[in-house]
Amino acid sequence: MIKSHEREKLINVAVYFASNTAYCGKTKLIKLLYLLDFEHFRQTGRNVTGLEYRAWKLGPVPTALFQEWMAPEPDFVAALDIVPEKVLDFERLRVVPRVEFDDRHFTRRELRLMDELACRFHDELTKPLVNYTHIELGPWAKIWDGGRGNNERIPYSLAVADDDPHGQAVLEAAEDYRNILSAIGTAH
Repeated sequence: MIKSHEREKLINVAVYFASNTAYCGKTKLIKLLYLLDFEHFRQTGRNVTGLEYRAWKLGPVPTALFQEWMAPEPDFVAALDIVPEKVLDFERLRVVPRVEFDDRHFTRRELRLMDELACRFHDELTKPLVNYTHIELGPWAKIWDGGRGNNERIPYSLAVADDDPHGQAVLEAAEDYRNILSAIGTAH
């Protein structure tokens, strides 16, 4: 099986967060992926994992990963276990790494952002992450719009605030990157 660079990064990010945060279940992992991708885009014009997020009632969801969750690909299974565990009155699907995190796929900025998110949300359960990703005027909230944007794609460009002094440069860098990928025949 040939793995893309983005796929390697996605799996390794999941391994990283599962290894470096407590209570890392499906929802917490999805929220951390969203925060990583959108913050990295805000700073550089590129996301980390290549995931596309949709606005669902419960927040931003990377639908491809969400769909894969019930029937994971072999590379995902080799790297991570999904372990059901009883937590009060519900079952959490805990993410447990089977392999060591491999940092060779990441830039220093990506590693720093992953570390910052892991430290900030290390001991948090899902609720604080839900509150943070649902922040008013954030990318999810702008698309969700009280349900009118249900299942709509959340553009990464919404991570860049209108008043960001570097916003135009970031959006130009994002466009340049898309053009390069298009020229070499790689969809992103």
